[in-house]
Order: sequence, then C-alpha cells, then structure tokens
Amino acid sequence: MPYSSANGVQIHYEDHGDGPPLVMVHANPYDRRLFVHQIARFSSFYRCISIDLRGYGLSAKPTDPFTLEDMTQDVLGVCDDLGLIQSVFLGVSVGSGIALKIGLDHPLRARGLVLVGGSSRPGGNIQKRIDAFREIGPARYRRDYMPELFAPGFTETRAGRWVLDMFMDDAHLLDGQSIARIFEARGSENMLPRLPGLDLPVLVINGEHDNSLGRGRETAEHIPGARHVVLPGTGHACCIEDPAAFDAAMMEFLKERGLWPQVLV
Repeated sequence: MPYSSANGVQIHYEDHGDGPPLVMVHANPYDRRLFVHQIARFSSFYRCISIDLRGYGLSAKPTDPFTLEDMTQDVLGVCDDLGLIQSVFLGVSVGSGIALKIGLDHPLRARGLVLVGGSSRPGGNIQKRIDAFREIGPARYRRDYMPELFAPGFTETRAGRWVLDMFMDDAHLLDGQSIARIFEARGSENMLPRLPGLDLPVLVINGEHDNSLGRGRETAEHIPGARHVVLPGTGHACCIEDPAAFDAAMMEFLKERGLWPQVLV
C-alpha cells in the first residue's frame, strides 16, 4: 500500500490510471472511497490520486492539534512524492477547503479546482460535530452523521444503504479526537476575503439539498470566472449520490477550460 510521510505524518493514497494528475481529497466523515465512482470514470483519462486525510482510512490518526495548512501540506507531500508538479484538485467539504488553500497559497501547483460544497469560511455546526465525535465516538456517530449529508430519502435506497454500510465497516478503527481536530482545523480559517485574487479555473458543485449551498454560491460569486452547478435531488456528498450527473458536470467544465487530456487515437 502506498504511503507518503513527506509532511511527517503517514498519509495513505491510491494511484489509478494514466494521464495528467487529478488529485481527490475527501470530506468528513468519509475517506478515499468517497470517489469510487469518479476513479472508475476518470482514470481512463487522468492519473487519479485519491488520498486518505489524516484521521481517516489507512492514514495516521494524530490527536494533537493541527491546522488546515498541515492537512494541505499532507496532500502536497503526496504530490511531491509522486513527482506531480501541477494537478487538478477535486475536494469535497473539508477537502474543498484544502483544494482552495492550494489554489490560494500554492497556485503554481494547481491547473484547476473542483470544489464540492465549496465553503470558503467555517460552517455552522462545527462545534456540534466536535463534541459528538469526542463524546459519542465515530463507531456510533458516523452512521448518525452521514444521513445529514445526503438528500432526504437517499439512505433508504439500495445505493444509500450500500454507502452507509461501506463507511461503517471500519468506523470502529477511527479516533474521535483525531476527527474532532479536523473540524477544529477547518473552523479556524476564513478564506472568503481572499477569493477575488484567485486566478484559476474553478468549478463549485453543490447538491440541491446541500447544507452548504449558500456558502458554495458565495464562494463561486467571489471567484472571478468561477462556474457554479447545483445538482438536483442530491445533498452535500453529491459525488456518490448521483455520480452520473456529477461526472457529467465535472467533465463539461474540464473540457470547457482546456483541462481535458488530449487523447491520441
């Protein structure tokens, strides 16, 4: 299994396909498997790197305080180990915050950004999440939390039950204090005032029922030339709820902005 320790923390990732790099950074409370459909679709055209954030999956689970910049350097450390100079970054929720930081602080590393959820400032329920992961623990709270990130009724479908079961399989291996630190790190940084200076192709995607829809719209409105897409019938985790619609929106953006690979026939 491939790991990077370039930033001093063991970070697990998967590497699929060939072509220009597409780096995928997941949301709370998931892991790299949030992008299972996107890897299947895009690895025929891109080199898809899906990363387990610290605290999740097979990555280390530190419990001491850390910052969003630390998590950003984890992602860039994977890129450095793989020799990736410039990538398209796809991030969901806290992953979109990391992708946005890369675009703002390390613009030469990014060819474009796809921000799912797309909040550029802290959300409203961070303390609730912190308390629950510490006091209830991920073995129980992960299942309680996930339905809030989907459209109403999704978890009652066969696909929804599959998603819930997949992410509950290893919930007992997670550390609630480590996950709480992720929420603390995200809640400490407001990037909204910096958005007008971002000079990259940016797509912001929200689900119709996304609890961060307003903040996603706000982010898109403050970034020059950004596109905002709202996917009907989906929530915060729209990439796994309706992968066909999500992938189509992302593909259209990549082609429109000249980020789609030239395929030799």
